[in-house]
Amino acid sequence: MARIALALLVAADLCLAFFLWQSSREGAQSMRAQRDRLAIQAELLRADIERGKQIRAALPQVGADCDTFYRESFLNAASGYSSIQTDLNSIAAKAGVRTSGLTFQQRVVEGRGVTEITIKTGVDADYPSLVRFINNIERSKIFYLLDDLRLTSATPGMIRLEFSLHTYFRT
Repeated sequence: MARIALALLVAADLCLAFFLWQSSREGAQSMRAQRDRLAIQAELLRADIERGKQIRAALPQVGADCDTFYRESFLNAASGYSSIQTDLNSIAAKAGVRTSGLTFQQRVVEGRGVTEITIKTGVDADYPSLVRFINNIERSKIFYLLDDLRLTSATPGMIRLEFSLHTYFRT
């Protein structure tokens, strides 16, 4: 009986030793996996810091580029309206469209040194000419934002669109 009890006790000890050995092995794997995750996270953080340094170094150039864009793309308020009218009439003529006059509305943008100009016009043409007109507006040296485009009528071969554009004047 004592031998049986002793055999059971040794078997229990062996089972416990195996269980402890297995759990310590899983703990090591778990710790290795956690170490690997932390290494990846550290590398991502190093990359973020490096990108932040690059952004900080580029800020003076970005500021200079913004000033250049402001000077070159925004018209002077004194001559802006006539420049827009000349530019849009030239674009329309090159594209082969007929415009129905331009209307302007202005709104001063506080604290930005610019005046927002809304330009509205109607355009009559066939489809390819309208596409050329829009493409030429996008390529203009004057900065335009196409804000609204509405189909007002269409007959065979002819389309009428109402355009709403925005641009800005330096103030």
